[in-house]
Amino acid sequence: MKTWVISLGGSLIAPEKMDVSFLEKFRALLEKYRGHYRFVIVCGGGTIARKYIDALAAEGKPKRELAIAGIRATRMNALFMMQLFDKLANRTLPVDIHEVATHLQKNHIVICGALRYESDATSDSTAAKIAYFLDTDFVNITNIRGLYSADPSTHPNAKFISSISWKDFEAQAHSLKPHPGQHFVLDQNASTIIHKHKIRTFIIGKSIAELNHIFEGKPFEGTLIGG
Repeated sequence: MKTWVISLGGSLIAPEKMDVSFLEKFRALLEKYRGHYRFVIVCGGGTIARKYIDALAAEGKPKRELAIAGIRATRMNALFMMQLFDKLANRTLPVDIHEVATHLQKNHIVICGALRYESDATSDSTAAKIAYFLDTDFVNITNIRGLYSADPSTHPNAKFISSISWKDFEAQAHSLKPHPGQHFVLDQNASTIIHKHKIRTFIIGKSIAELNHIFEGKPFEGTLIGG
């Protein structure tokens, strides 16, 4: 049975105003495919993580402590998602990749946050490593519809990129300086992992319809990284 690894942005799990309807539709779609696929959902930290990181940075805390605060935020979001999915998913939170694999033997849906600390990494790196470990595809769901030539929130003329090679994507990711709580469609470590191991990667926005198209192998609105 094919497994999909999904990195779910924290800004979609716990935005300033909760969008329960989106989360319910996300849960319903995965429940629909439970008999056909297995899923690993890696939860991001989003706004909550960035607030913790900014507060600790203002106190002069070292970079490692900022990253650990972000990891804890991803795990809090994961615990919330586990409650939302209830009996559809795992009942205890995995904290390393082998625990994820063990849970996957018993559950068709496994939810986690970031795993062990690694410098200059986000939950995207966790998802990319799990995709490599399980030898499967990777879907990143974020708050924009895919990859742009520049940050569309600050560059209104940024061009949307519907497909890109692993090599070119890694170059674009590494053109940015990494920092805890960074906001890019995938972090630098994740870009290196998917390039090195040739992991087919999909980036989409907050659209259940587009996620469904990916599962069905249909054209989708978003970015495909590969080749």
